[in-house]
Amino acid sequence: MNFPKELYYSEDHTWAKVEDDTALIGISDFAQDQLGEILFVEMPEIGDEVTKGSSFGVVESSKNASDTISPLSGKVVEINEKLDDEPEYINEDPYGAWIIKIKIEDKSEIEDLLSSSAYESKLD
Repeated sequence: MNFPKELYYSEDHTWAKVEDDTALIGISDFAQDQLGEILFVEMPEIGDEVTKGSSFGVVESSKNASDTISPLSGKVVEINEKLDDEPEYINEDPYGAWIIKIKIEDKSEIEDLLSSSAYESKLD
């Protein structure tokens, strides 16, 4: 499995790629592997607020449906519309297939996230 070092991870199997005051958020390689073939991604609307530790949508797969838990708090500024037509893109490239982009509300929340090595060690 792949866990890029430039990303931050949550224990809820989501990742964040922080760029200045925004973050792309998606699910980890481990999460997509556990879910199996992804069939549908439910996303919030642009302008919605997401809260660290709370669900911002659902990823449905051939096995089950799983809430996507936000690793950071903020306002949704963009959604990955490609996932409406190609939800399986998450299986193909879980780190390229981000789900939402947020404007980060509190950058200190980043300190609570895991590095790639810390996240990987939690999976062992």
